[in-house]
Amino acid sequence: MPMYSYRGRNARGALIEGRVDANSMDTVAAQLMNTGITPIDITPQGSEAADVSRSVMDYLRSQPPTLEDLILFSRQMYTLMRAGVPMVKSLVGLVQSTRNQQLVEAQRDILANIESGRALASSLARHPEIFSTLFISMIRVGEESGRLDEAFLRVSEYLEREKETRERVKAALRYPVFVLIAIAVAICIINIWVIPAFAKLFASAGAKLPWQTRFLIGTSNFFVTWWPVMLAAIALAIGGLRYYIRTEQGRYNWDRIKLRIPIIGGIVHRATMSRFARSFSMALSSGVPIIQAMTVVSRSVDNEFVADHILNMRNGIERGESLTRTATVTTMFTPLVLQMLAVGEETGQVDEMLGEVADYYEREVDYDLKNLSSYIEPVLIIAIGVMVLILALGVFLPMWDLVRVYK
Repeated sequence: MPMYSYRGRNARGALIEGRVDANSMDTVAAQLMNTGITPIDITPQGSEAADVSRSVMDYLRSQPPTLEDLILFSRQMYTLMRAGVPMVKSLVGLVQSTRNQQLVEAQRDILANIESGRALASSLARHPEIFSTLFISMIRVGEESGRLDEAFLRVSEYLEREKETRERVKAALRYPVFVLIAIAVAICIINIWVIPAFAKLFASAGAKLPWQTRFLIGTSNFFVTWWPVMLAAIALAIGGLRYYIRTEQGRYNWDRIKLRIPIIGGIVHRATMSRFARSFSMALSSGVPIIQAMTVVSRSVDNEFVADHILNMRNGIERGESLTRTATVTTMFTPLVLQMLAVGEETGQVDEMLGEVADYYEREVDYDLKNLSSYIEPVLIIAIGVMVLILALGVFLPMWDLVRVYK
């Protein structure tokens, strides 16, 4: 059990110092308060090795919470709320069991705000880097409607779908990215080490070289001579692109370009539409007004270009236009989706129809991701084939000429 040193003041205001064994700093504070001592400072004690190990663990735990952490938090809150456990007691238990340090600090701040009389949604809103706008809005609606447990359940289900979609995208892109990296490494090795060796052989023979060989030698000389400049240019380009994407206009343009990339753009578009329909359906079914729901959803789709179209839809609805008409103007939805939205408006079940739209897009994305490799493989095979063909012609054609000369 770790040792903690403390400083505090008793009921008379006298300074008290000492050490105590405890599982955590919270336990030390509780023990001191129970004995009538108000803690001022609590410091963990231990060997240097233990301090270094603790620092490493604190660094690892201080990373931003992942989707898994937020899903676990939402599921635990749902279970505790469902069981009738008071919110303050629930948060105290979660603080002790949560692994991510940044989420722990956020939970402590939320707990302090709730104890001071602030609402849960307002307390969550103090940590926008952890809890999204949709997350906070759903919790606020749950508080106002008295269905906080159901709100946490819906949020956890949404996060689980988001996590599953991201994992499918990563799995589908893993093989193509690996192949592209292997091709880039092979090109560098060939241009820096392999072709220069053949160039010396051809130069010593004085043979007339075909254009394929001259192209390879010229490319290799460029690589060998200018590789530091190329690396610096690549680094500057990547840094400049990342800086530009962080700007408002840059993020908007990049999100628009992502939707137009061959093969990948269609999948990104359908995944974004699925996220929009699912979050919009959840917001409406939870009682969020449609105008407020569209504002919240526009911030949760993770695409500024699509978010701008959603805000245009909101403006159209504010002018009295129907949801179907505003969706048609955006040109982002398929005729089938527009028909389902029209049925939802006629029957008063827009949230259920949006849920069907989300299911439709999720099936499309799932099908596309399963076949993504089959879409990309022909392009990769053609690229590798062209590279091998140029390399073979550039190397073997002059070698055949040399063989004829020596004969």
